[in-house]
Amino acid sequence: MKLSKEEISWILVDCGNSAYSMAVTTALLPIVFGMFDNVQSSMDLGYFNSMASILIAILSPILGTIADYKDKKKRFFVFFTLLGVFATAALALVSPSSGQWQLLIFFFILSAIGFSGANIFYDAFIVDVTSNERMDKVSSMGFAFGYIASVIPFGISLGLIFLMGMDEAIGYQIGFIVTALWWGLFTIPMIRDAKQRYYIEPEPKPVINSFKRLANTFKHIRSHKTVFVFLAAYFFYIDGVDTIIKMVVPYATEILGKDSLDTVTLLGILLIIQIIAFPCALIYGNLAKRFSTRTMIMVAIVTYITACIAAFFITSIGHVFILGAMIGSAQGGIQALSRSYYAKIVPKEKSNEFFGFYNIFGKFSAIVGPTIMAVTTTLTGNARLSILGIIPLFVIGFIIFIALPGDQGQSSEVMECI
Repeated sequence: MKLSKEEISWILVDCGNSAYSMAVTTALLPIVFGMFDNVQSSMDLGYFNSMASILIAILSPILGTIADYKDKKKRFFVFFTLLGVFATAALALVSPSSGQWQLLIFFFILSAIGFSGANIFYDAFIVDVTSNERMDKVSSMGFAFGYIASVIPFGISLGLIFLMGMDEAIGYQIGFIVTALWWGLFTIPMIRDAKQRYYIEPEPKPVINSFKRLANTFKHIRSHKTVFVFLAAYFFYIDGVDTIIKMVVPYATEILGKDSLDTVTLLGILLIIQIIAFPCALIYGNLAKRFSTRTMIMVAIVTYITACIAAFFITSIGHVFILGAMIGSAQGGIQALSRSYYAKIVPKEKSNEFFGFYNIFGKFSAIVGPTIMAVTTTLTGNARLSILGIIPLFVIGFIIFIALPGDQGQSSEVMECI
């Protein structure tokens, strides 16, 4: 499939922001956070992940509704990207020796808002840069190349960390700067090339009217059966996905201990997940064309349920590598196909508004999982039990998702929405 210039520019954004997801959310930040002497447990990061999710969840539908107006989508995208890039770089300013972990968390929350906010408009741009027939493929390529591209800045960061000392914060701090630069540079083509083709014409009192449209959509969203059922299912299963992404490092560290699972091995496992996720995301995109997007999303959910069960029994580094391979095989596929499935069932001229709801369901769901893991560990003193609390989220999401139509049933839902 030959890609257009806009499709390539859109995919490159995934290549840039995946570096943030890998370095900040999953790898470097949890390690740096654990270096502070006045931090009791690295699992406490789950509470701050939830805090960031609450803030962006509140903003998502409001911003999305306003951005549906002509020429507004790209402006919001640029603003939140810049916020995320600069806040990520600012993480390098806080050293564990200062003891100011609160300042580190402040910059982290700002970076998370920038990352999530930019992704609202980035995801919504898929309806502008490609067609329904190409969405699964383009969305899968975005996640696939995002995973493999993120290996480069992460590898550079690992090299710096190794040279400067695995137990020294300076290597990790430079890694934050490398991540910010990579993210910003890969966003430039999208800012230059992408155009908002579907929009609502400007009108007087846009903010007030945006809130009215938001209230009206929220009131009637249940009448869009496929959209409503999908969001309900997505709320649960994507919570499990996001929780594993955010908490895999703290969980593995708590279970095996810092002595058994050294930093080099842990970061190497994360690197393997990224490499495996690259071809698997492409495979999911190809299989979706043959077996339907709906079927492949359900396959990914079952894979995650299996991974959670396996995670409860890990006792060695070898088990963690196997678990990482399982997660990597489904991670890109479930994210990419969920995005493209949803893009097909919403009205294109209201894509930002509907993706605002997509993100609010995703972000509010991301509050539940990390909180379950953090609270379970705090109450029981056994981090191993916390992973079991994630399984019901996947099971509930799967049961609801079964009610959704296959790909051929999506076109009629779009007409109902319009």
